[in-house]
Amino acid sequence: MSAILPGIQSAESIHALAQAGIVTFATPPVAGQVQPASLDLRLGRRAWRVRASFLPGQNADVASRLNTLALHEIDLTRGAVFESGCVYIAELQESVALPQGLSASCNPKSSTGRLDVFTRVITDRSREFDAVEAGYRGALYAEISPRTFPVLVRTGSRLSQIRFRAGASRLSDTELAVLHQAEQVVVGGGISIQGGVAVSVDLAGFDGGGGQRLVGYRAKRHTGLVDVDRVDAYAVSDFWEPLAADGRGQLILDPGQFYILASKEAVHVPPDFAAEMVPFDPLVGEFRVHYAGFFDPGFGHAAAGGAGARAVLEVRSRDVPFLIEDGQIVGRLVYERMAQRPHTLYGADAGSNYQAQGLKLSKHFHSVTLPAAAI
Repeated sequence: MSAILPGIQSAESIHALAQAGIVTFATPPVAGQVQPASLDLRLGRRAWRVRASFLPGQNADVASRLNTLALHEIDLTRGAVFESGCVYIAELQESVALPQGLSASCNPKSSTGRLDVFTRVITDRSREFDAVEAGYRGALYAEISPRTFPVLVRTGSRLSQIRFRAGASRLSDTELAVLHQAEQVVVGGGISIQGGVAVSVDLAGFDGGGGQRLVGYRAKRHTGLVDVDRVDAYAVSDFWEPLAADGRGQLILDPGQFYILASKEAVHVPPDFAAEMVPFDPLVGEFRVHYAGFFDPGFGHAAAGGAGARAVLEVRSRDVPFLIEDGQIVGRLVYERMAQRPHTLYGADAGSNYQAQGLKLSKHFHSVTLPAAAI
């Protein structure tokens, strides 16, 4: 292949990486697996229930850790239920042989995070989750831990995604301010750029019909299982409790509960950039926001049908009840340059489930999208 250009690699570059043997597939890739700035990773044939989460460390591989931590092996070709509160390690069908100068990072897919399924990718000799170092050659594995709903998975299920990066691609705050002035990367709320663009929570509410305003959903406990490969298959009321706005713009997060909320700002990712949601600051609150962090080029882009798209926030409280308020900063968006503009933007095909979203559950549930009201 031609020289790898600096920046986040687009879909076209990912196809070229595959042709060059830098990315390999145990079975042929499937339609929609390559996204505008990332590649979906598919579960392989085997998984293991393990006693504890782990990192192999620089002197060990995943297989050797499994020899001591695995409780039993699971055949994914027949489908398997992953129980909430348990930890699993699964083979992935994709592997890499990265040259020096090309690294990768991983994240759960949006639909995975919205199910409260905690998923991280590990490699042999890894010292960090979701990081694939430049020069790494070998297999990829997914650590999977459902936190609320038991899930049905199988060989080929796509829970994680990988993004390839060459060189330094992240915009500085100064560069991000210039981009915002030109492209309006967020609209609404108070614009704050410090280590990325601040994103706040909307507790004023969305129009839920019948004069009701909803601020989000709280997951129910002791539900049935969710098949991760089924779309528009489950009744919302069987899994979620809607949360009405209280008129004061406040919400108390209960420890151990999982919430779906939405950002106050509309988010825009211009075609020549990619973005990622990262925690704002672990010291600002006793909660975690947004398991799934990748935003593809074209998300919220008006020309791709995304004007007004909000960031959906996957929120889990920690050890104590915590009060959050309307407009409170809960995360930040960092932007990176694309190595090349993808030919197809997010939202420009049928595989983009969350373009122009307001407050929206994962694609598995019957659609009750609340509109991204004009800001």
